Amino acid sequence: QVQLVESGGGSVQAGGSLRLSCQASGYMYCMGWFRQVLGKEREGVVAMAATGRTSNTDFAKGRFTIDRVPAKGIMYLKMDSLKPEDTAMYYCAAHLGSTCDTESSMYNYWGQGTQVTVSS
Repeated sequence: QVQLVESGGGSVQAGGSLRLSCQASGYMYCMGWFRQVLGKEREGVVAMAATGRTSNTDFAKGRFTIDRVPAKGIMYLKMDSLKPEDTAMYYCAAHLGSTCDTESSMYNYWGQGTQVTVSS
């Protein structure tokens, strides 16, 4: 059973930056970040295949950057120019399939989440 552990969440003022990390206990072809606000549906943020190919959602483009070290099971999410509407629980997820995008139903493994709070 693959385990995913996120870290790096916290509180920041609008315009600030945070970097989230995710450590997987094994190799995963596809890893991605998702977020969820209490009472709302979970939404995809960005995903990256082991090849380096990325899949971004519109709100993440230009502000959020994903990076991975596939051989070590590590994934990062650098978030810049944060806005209050980015406040959410952020989750790391992964799967071994060949299609790597931000469709959450494709992901088999999920972390516990790390809270990001952006104040105005």
